[in-house]
Amino acid sequence: MQGPGWYLRLSAYWFATSFKWFLVLLVLLPARVAELSPEGERASRLGLLFGLGAVMAILGPPLMGFLSDRLGSRRPFLLLGALLTAFALFYLAHAPSFAHLLLAYLLLQVADDLATGPYSALIPDLVPKGSRGLASGYMGALQVLGQILGGAVGFLLPLAPQAYLAAFVNLLAAALTLGAIPPRPLPQNPTPLRKALLLPFADPDFRLVYLTRFLVMLGFYLAQTYLQYYLADVVRLFQAFGRTLAEEPFQAVALLGLLISLGAALSSVPAGRASDRLGRKPLIYLSGAGLAVLMPFLLTLPRYEVLLFLALFFGVFYGVYLAADWALVADVLKDPKAHATDMGIWQTSIVVPQVLAGAFGRPLDLLNAREPGLGYTALFLLAALFFLLGAFLVAGVRRAR
Repeated sequence: MQGPGWYLRLSAYWFATSFKWFLVLLVLLPARVAELSPEGERASRLGLLFGLGAVMAILGPPLMGFLSDRLGSRRPFLLLGALLTAFALFYLAHAPSFAHLLLAYLLLQVADDLATGPYSALIPDLVPKGSRGLASGYMGALQVLGQILGGAVGFLLPLAPQAYLAAFVNLLAAALTLGAIPPRPLPQNPTPLRKALLLPFADPDFRLVYLTRFLVMLGFYLAQTYLQYYLADVVRLFQAFGRTLAEEPFQAVALLGLLISLGAALSSVPAGRASDRLGRKPLIYLSGAGLAVLMPFLLTLPRYEVLLFLALFFGVFYGVYLAADWALVADVLKDPKAHATDMGIWQTSIVVPQVLAGAFGRPLDLLNAREPGLGYTALFLLAALFFLLGAFLVAGVRRAR
């Protein structure tokens, strides 16, 4: 079994990717759109960029994964994707007009897909089945640590230095990960594109793994997307231990997000080790049940000091899920020649729930207008249902325990 250093290098690019997207989506892109747009068009232009990005994030990873499988190589895709990502970040930071900003953002999406589609196949490619939980745990831990660093950098640095740092971290992480990938070629996959994209869904185990992750992530994004509005409308006072911790809802939700990421970082690696010993399913049952149980407490105890503890526990259960999730899908993949294609398709089970979560905004407003807080009650209970369904549907997966 490889040591911790190798797992950290293997996961390094996921850290950089998480760090980059935290800054781009939450700080850099909204700020640059505001700089380059008339005040009345800022929201619509930002929505346009997010919509285009979502479409590309659905199509890009499977396509780049397919090309990587066809050529039988991961390293060139990661190297070229990392270089293009660094260039796109510089371009985004200095785009002189909205048209240039649009082009920079689209280039960043292409670069990210070019690297991460093939990169997501490294665990099934390189890690033996008995160690995939541990590798998945490292991936999950570095993912949330990237978000924590992104929050700190977004708070402390001006916009352009944020982009420069994200580019540097991206290149450094790519170098570390490339050093962890053996130079040997992989078997090439001659399957045509259309068949390669449809073939995974012919496998009942893959369909269930995809559906379970889709449901859990839908619950996650439902709870996360509208949490700031819940704090503003229901909680209102952001005090704990006799002190005011935040004045504004965006500050309050940022602190909760930090605690969620911290909890996930603490639990991911131990949970990954446990999933190698006990199996993936028990850890996923535990995480889904834990996430679901926390949702009613949001509604019945709407005090900020309580939410701080709930956020930390939410992060712990979310970290457990991340640790077992990557390992589970790696266990059920059938064809080693199609790892990158299959993992690229699996990645879309995160993107589609993000898009769907945005569609709940209108029903939320309508229910809250009918009765104050009714929309949040429906939203969080629906998230709890998705957590439970997503967790316990893995019982039907046959090629994993």
